[in-house]
Amino acid sequence: MKTQVAIIGAGPSGLLLGQLLHKSGIDAIILERQTGEHVLGRIRAGVLEQVTTDLLDEVGVNQRMHQEGLVHGGFDMLFKGERHRIDLRRLTGGKNVMVYGQTDVTRDLMDARRAAGLTTIYQAGHVTVHDFDSARPRVRYQQDGLTHEIECDFIAGCDGFHGVCRASVPRGAIREFEKIYPFGWLGILSDTPPVHHELVYANSQRGFALCSQRSSTRSRYYLQVPLTDRAEDWSDEAFWQELRLRLDPQASASLVTGPSIEKSVAPLRSFVTEPMRFGRMFLAGDAAHIVPPTGAKGLNLAASDVKFLSSALIEFYQDKTEAGIDAYSGRCLRRVWRAERFSWWFTGLMHRFPENGDIGQKFQEAELDYLVNSEAGSLSVAENYVGLPLNFGE
Repeated sequence: MKTQVAIIGAGPSGLLLGQLLHKSGIDAIILERQTGEHVLGRIRAGVLEQVTTDLLDEVGVNQRMHQEGLVHGGFDMLFKGERHRIDLRRLTGGKNVMVYGQTDVTRDLMDARRAAGLTTIYQAGHVTVHDFDSARPRVRYQQDGLTHEIECDFIAGCDGFHGVCRASVPRGAIREFEKIYPFGWLGILSDTPPVHHELVYANSQRGFALCSQRSSTRSRYYLQVPLTDRAEDWSDEAFWQELRLRLDPQASASLVTGPSIEKSVAPLRSFVTEPMRFGRMFLAGDAAHIVPPTGAKGLNLAASDVKFLSSALIEFYQDKTEAGIDAYSGRCLRRVWRAERFSWWFTGLMHRFPENGDIGQKFQEAELDYLVNSEAGSLSVAENYVGLPLNFGE
């Protein structure tokens, strides 16, 4: 087989890239080692920045998002038993975020690709990438006992943190930066109404909590827990009891509980790969960077990566220039490091670090008090939360 761009990974970044390229008449094949059902079974967050919703509008995969997504013009920061609202819309000149699950984004992109008759190969086993430092990259995979090969002009590695693309880069050509946090997030999904119509980020002496949602009838809650905790160690009753202890009295009293329909513990890490381009292979999304979920930046960073990449590839084919390709890694990393910094800072501000003792808690509370009572402090939080423009600082 031959194609212009071989995309490894059928998650939201790979699928969005495929739609952006298709819209400009560029041929792409997507390879995915799992089944489509398995991809849709991954439970992920879903706070979308304006940049991401604009991209879904651009490719015409937006109807269900605008029908079912929840537009949020602010969120609450809870500390010392009281909630304080960050008014995103007022502080940023009318910008919002959209609460719409990553699973739903993925499903919509899958449906659009299928409707357009575009090629996605699921259950592609033993994928390997070859000659990406030459003008004739190749991708091999196995299916039904046979080995297949795709000749292409470019390879897009949208295959996640454990994918083959970054792992195939010579170690001397890559630098990795990583921070592992000493706690995880225990999350549950429940068919219960949210405790509040907007998200609540809670800093308490017992640890961090987040009250999130997927719809007006489905809620997503998280608790900071030790890395040694397992989901099966926590009964639903124990989870709800602990969540109440970390909320303000009003939220605690109004919290509606019910059986969990999904429960898991996710470790937190900050991770960045430099560079994000190796000859004619590019990394995008989780293949290149991971953020702790506190700032809701993971999917949004992936979306901005593929916007930069699609623009560079469109320039290559339409304008016969490699300027965008040459600038890809630098443009992405500038935005990546800004989002990594915000996510690291927000994680450090909201979580309990026992090694810092009582004084550490007091420092956090003092900073939170400044942020919610200072226009400049609130603005800094708000503009980072809604997402910096793609061309910020250029």
